[in-house]
Amino acid sequence: MHDDSHEHDHPHAHHGHSHSHPHREHSHGDEDWRLLAVLAAFCAVLSSVAWLIPVVFPAAPAWLAPALFAASMLCGGWDALCDSIENIPHGEIDIHFLMLMVAIGAASIGAWGEGALLLLLFSAAGALEAFAMHRTRRAIDSLFKDQPQTATRLAADGTESAVPVADLLAGDLLLIRPGDVFPVDAKIELGETAADESTLSGESLPVPKGVGTDVFAGTLNLWGAPHVRVSRPASESSLQKIIHLIREAQKQKAPSQRFTEQFGTGYTLLILGLTLVMFLVWWFAGGLPPFVNIPGTEGTPEVKSAFYRAMTLLVVASPCALVLSIPSGILAAIAWGARHGILFRGGAAIEKLAEVNCVALDKTGTLTTGELAVVDVESFPPGNEAGILRAAVALESGANHPIARAIFAHGKQAGVAPETVEQFQNTAGFGVAGNLGGVPWVLGRREFVKKVAGSALGETAAASDATEVWVCSGERAGRILLRDQPRPEAGPTIVALAQQGVRTVMLTGDREAAAQAIGAQLGIQEIYAGLVPEDKVAKVRELGECGQHPAMIGDGVNDAPALAAAYVSVGMGARGADAALEQCDVVLMNDRIERFLDARNLSLRAKSIIRQNLVLSLGTIGVMVLASIGIGVPLTLGVFAHEGSTVLVCLNSLRLLIGSPRRSIVL
Repeated sequence: MHDDSHEHDHPHAHHGHSHSHPHREHSHGDEDWRLLAVLAAFCAVLSSVAWLIPVVFPAAPAWLAPALFAASMLCGGWDALCDSIENIPHGEIDIHFLMLMVAIGAASIGAWGEGALLLLLFSAAGALEAFAMHRTRRAIDSLFKDQPQTATRLAADGTESAVPVADLLAGDLLLIRPGDVFPVDAKIELGETAADESTLSGESLPVPKGVGTDVFAGTLNLWGAPHVRVSRPASESSLQKIIHLIREAQKQKAPSQRFTEQFGTGYTLLILGLTLVMFLVWWFAGGLPPFVNIPGTEGTPEVKSAFYRAMTLLVVASPCALVLSIPSGILAAIAWGARHGILFRGGAAIEKLAEVNCVALDKTGTLTTGELAVVDVESFPPGNEAGILRAAVALESGANHPIARAIFAHGKQAGVAPETVEQFQNTAGFGVAGNLGGVPWVLGRREFVKKVAGSALGETAAASDATEVWVCSGERAGRILLRDQPRPEAGPTIVALAQQGVRTVMLTGDREAAAQAIGAQLGIQEIYAGLVPEDKVAKVRELGECGQHPAMIGDGVNDAPALAAAYVSVGMGARGADAALEQCDVVLMNDRIERFLDARNLSLRAKSIIRQNLVLSLGTIGVMVLASIGIGVPLTLGVFAHEGSTVLVCLNSLRLLIGSPRRSIVL
C-alpha cells in the first residue's frame, strides 16, 4: 500500500502542493517529518543566534547577523525551494513560491528577522503536518505488519513443506502453528483454536474456531495447531480486500476537499496580481515610499514602504491552512476507522455519512447472524423430547448445511453425543433416514417424513417465522424448531439510531411473519418483507425521493443493486459477497453492525472539525487581508497569523485520531 499513495506522505500536502500536480510522483517516505523537523530546528537555532548577536556582542561585524539569518532562511526554505524549482518548468507556481518571494522580499528591505521567522514557522508547520501524515500512515500500516511470507503446506501423505503465500491455491491444506498469522482465508478442517481478529474488527477478544469455521488472512492463531483448507488465494483474501479499500479511500477525495484544491496556481496568480496592484496603489495613491522604510520623527512609528506592505499582504493571503483544512481531517478519520474496524472508501463517504437520516437494513446476515439456531424441541406425544433430539443429532452429525450445524450445536450444548447410524440414506433436499440401535428413524420435511415413516404426525402448525424439522420412528414423532437469531448488538444499535433521530427501515426478501418478528424484537420502525432485489432498489430510491438521505446496509449479492442506489452504501464485513462490497462506501469489518453507529458518529465529528478548520483558516485570511489593505499590519504579525492558523488546523485534525473503540464517538 506504500507504492500507490505516497502523495499523502508528502510534507507539503497542507499547502495544496501534492494534490494539484498530477504529473508529479512523490517518493518521500515517513521519514520526511524528521528531515523537516531537523531543518526547522537549524532554522530556529541560527535565527536565535542572529537575533542575540547584536545584543550580546555589540562589537560583532555588521555582516554576521544577516549572514546567520540568510543561513537560517536557507534551512527553513530549502524544501520549498526544491519544490518550486521542480514546479516552475511546468508553469506552476504555488504557495511555496509565495513564501520564498515574501522571505526574499523581506530580506531585501532589511527585515531579515521577519523573513527568517516566516520560513521557520513555514518549515515547522510542514514538519508538523508530515508528522500527522506519518501518524496516519503508521496507524493504518500497523494493521498489516508482520504478515507471513511463507506457509506450511501439508501433502496427502502428511509431509510438510514451506511454500510462498503467493503460491497457495484454493484447496491446499495448511498447518497453522500457535502464534502464527493465518496467511490466507481458509476453513478449519481439523482441530480447534481461537483467533485474534482485531485486524479485521478492531476487537482483540479471542474468537473460538472449530471444524468448519472460517479463518481470515491477517488474523492471529492464538493457541491451537489446526489444519486449514485454503478458501481462496492470498490475492483475494479478506486482508487484501482491506488493503485495496484503504488504498482507494486514500485516493478518493471529498467534494469539499476538491473545492479547496482549486486554490492552486490560479489563486497564486490572483494574489500576486492583487499584491502588485496594491503595491502601485500604496506607492502612487497612498504616497508611501516604494522600497525603503522611512523613520518617522522621534516617538512616532516609521513609515512602512509600499513593498513592505505588499510582502505582508502576500503572507496573510496565502491559503496554506485552508488547503490543509479538509484532507488532514479526512485522512485522520480514515486512519481511526481502519484501526477500529471501519473502512471508508474516500472522503466523500465520510462527508455523506454525516448527512444520513434514514437507514435501510437487510435482515439475514445484517440484523441477524444468518445462522439458524434451535429454539424448541417438541415431542408427539409429549415426554420424549430428549429422544427426538438424540436421534436428530445422530442423523445430522455428518452434514454441514445450516440446519445440521444448528442441531449439532444444540445437541453439543445439551450434552448429547452423536450415535452411530447404520444403513444411512440421504434424499437430497428432503431428508435422511437410518437405523439407531436397530430402530429406523427418519428426519426431514413434514411431507417426506410422513411419506417414508407412514405414520401420522402432530398437526400443530409451527410458528410462521420458524423452520421446522420433523423426526419420526414408528409412533414416536417430534419436531425441532429453528430460527435465525438477531445479532446481540443489533438491538442497542437500532435504539441508539432512533435516539439520534435516524429512521430505520428493514428491507428483506424473507417471509412477512419472520420479518415482523425480528423487526419487533429489535425496534425497527418500518418493515418491508417479501422483496426481490428490484423491490429493494425501488424502496431505497423512494426513500431518497422523499427528501431522505438513506444509507443501505447489506451483505449479500442480492443487496448489491440496493447498495448502489443508496446515498451511502454500507457493507457487512470482509465476509460479505464481493458483488456487495464493490458497491460499498463504508465496510464494517467482521460483521459488526454496531460499528455503523461508530462510523456515523465519527463522520459527524470529522464534519464538525473540518468546519472548524474552514472557519479558522478562512476567517484568518479574511481578517488579515482586510487589515493589511486597510490599516497595515506588521509583517511579524502577518507571519504569526498565517503559520499559526496552519499549525492550529493540523493539531485540530489530529484530535480525530483520539478515541476509544469501545464506545461511540461523541461531539
